[in-house]
Amino acid sequence: MLRPGAFAERFTEWVLSLGAQLDGEVVAIDGKSLRCSRDGTTGKSAIHLVSAFATQNRLLLGQVSCEEKSNEITAVPRLLRLLDLRGCIVSIDAMGCQKAIAEQIIDGGGDYVLHLKANHPTLHDELALFFHDARATDFEEIDYDYDETEAHGHDRDEVRRVWSVSWVDWLTDREAWKGLSSVILVERERTVLGKKTSKEQSLYISSISGVSARKAAAVVRGHWGIENHLHWVLDVTFREDECRVRKRHGPENLATIRRIVLNLLKMETSHRGSIKTKQFRAAIDQAYLLEVAGL
Repeated sequence: MLRPGAFAERFTEWVLSLGAQLDGEVVAIDGKSLRCSRDGTTGKSAIHLVSAFATQNRLLLGQVSCEEKSNEITAVPRLLRLLDLRGCIVSIDAMGCQKAIAEQIIDGGGDYVLHLKANHPTLHDELALFFHDARATDFEEIDYDYDETEAHGHDRDEVRRVWSVSWVDWLTDREAWKGLSSVILVERERTVLGKKTSKEQSLYISSISGVSARKAAAVVRGHWGIENHLHWVLDVTFREDECRVRKRHGPENLATIRRIVLNLLKMETSHRGSIKTKQFRAAIDQAYLLEVAGL
């Protein structure tokens, strides 16, 4: 019977009251569907939750719901209004790369790094052509920063190359994006053992002036922490996608409860172990359960 919106707002207030240091934090915003909340007999769509995740503290800061992934554009501004963005860097995928969202982040005292794709074809093509020509001339007369890292594991080798340029006066639509101060190219070259090498390029726009390529790489890579440290844990440890509760507010409120528990288990540091290990210990040890709950 709890109204999900009010419950989610209280959740965000609770997280912010914990005193986590968010200054300089990368806040990744991304969506996740509760697959089994879909009810075909009544025509009810699966609930889609848009979450804000502090990638360094590894805490979920807040969430709002929308009926479909396509509605993330309207859900993201509602989520941003719940957060204190001062000193934070907000990273969002292409769905949230919108002028109004960029303006809202700047007005809230934060900075943004937004993934740019073909949903903004003119800006995307202009930026892609700029980096193509700049690389062809080795960035002649262009002030830029470059970073390269290598990673090995899971039977593959990966090289990540990042170029950051703070000269953006040439962009046709620059004034429409509030605070736009730099552009970023990320190239990933993957070689899977016994298979061919593949390359993937991603473009980003940012409000951070003079951002180093290493800093840009950390923000972009940190954004995917929401997949590894939030969505994956919810699916594998909490088995969220298998939950078949569908009636009324049940699916969304249970999702909020799982996220409260996940935050509590992440904040409990007196005992080492995975979330699953802590979860099991809390189930069989009442003293530890009370310790996790802060009681």
